[in-house]
Amino acid sequence: MTLLEPSAAERTVARRAAESRATVPTLELSVDLRPGQAITIARLVRACGLALRAHPRANAAYREGRFELYSRVNVGIVVAQADRYLIPTVFDADTKPEAELATEIGKLLRDVAALPSTAFAGATFTVWDASPLGLATASIPVVPPQAGALTAGTRSLTLACDHRILYGAQASAFLQAIAHHVHGDGV
Repeated sequence: MTLLEPSAAERTVARRAAESRATVPTLELSVDLRPGQAITIARLVRACGLALRAHPRANAAYREGRFELYSRVNVGIVVAQADRYLIPTVFDADTKPEAELATEIGKLLRDVAALPSTAFAGATFTVWDASPLGLATASIPVVPPQAGALTAGTRSLTLACDHRILYGAQASAFLQAIAHHVHGDGV
């Protein structure tokens, strides 16, 4: 038997994932993507931004028994590295056209290791594009205190949400709004 000591980053990921799963009652819902549709991260972030603006409870937190609705729509993008996840934030994602988001996200992803700490704060929702890994479907834990997180696989979109904030019908309507925008039906 070989024992490996996790790195500091791996310990942080493990602690945060365990805290999320232990403290956030999670509801997960999925919708299928249209066959053969390729989705860019910019389109995904734009779709989430528009849906978050239209569904304020999804752009919220549960704090001390109350719902805290955020005024800004800031989408964190999961960047997986060998032993950690970095989640830079796209601020005001609901107000930017897809082309502008593509440029901004490209810069964030290219420079992720050199970004200042302020670039990793302030997200009100989190997105992970798991399709480059060949995953048809996947999910990630909700990042407290956010109401939800979305994963895009090669065939589906999966929403994990804090069930204290979003109930089944609300979560479904929000996920359908994201899918509507991802499919180009109103982006």
